[in-house]
Amino acid sequence: QVQLMESGGGLVQAGGSLRLSCAASGSILRVNIVRWYRKAPGKQREVIAAITGSGSPDYADFAKGRFTISIDNAKNTVYLQMSSLHPDDTAVYHCHLSPTNDWGQGTQVTVSS
Repeated sequence: QVQLMESGGGLVQAGGSLRLSCAASGSILRVNIVRWYRKAPGKQREVIAAITGSGSPDYADFAKGRFTISIDNAKNTVYLQMSSLHPDDTAVYHCHLSPTNDWGQGTQVTVSS
C-alpha cells in the first residue's frame, strides 16, 4: 500500500492562491497516475486534475486556467497550484493514486469572501 500525504491547505481570501502538495511514500509516481479530487459539503466528490509520471496533465473544465498540476519525481510529490480562488472552491482536497487506488487523508481548503 502506498501512503499519500496532502498538505498546504488552509484559509485564504477570495482571489488568493494556495499550493497543495501530495507526497507519496516510495518511488511510484513514474508508473502511475495521480489525481486531485475535492469534496465540498453537500456536493459530490469531483476530479480536478490528473498527471502521469511523465508529467502529462489533464484538467476538469472548471480547473482550466486557474489550477495547475505538476510533479516532482525526485521528491515523489505532486502539486496543485490554485489561483483566483473563490468561496465555491472550499472543500477537502484529496490526492489519489491509480491503479493502486490509494488515497490521502485530505487537506481542508477554505476560501472566505
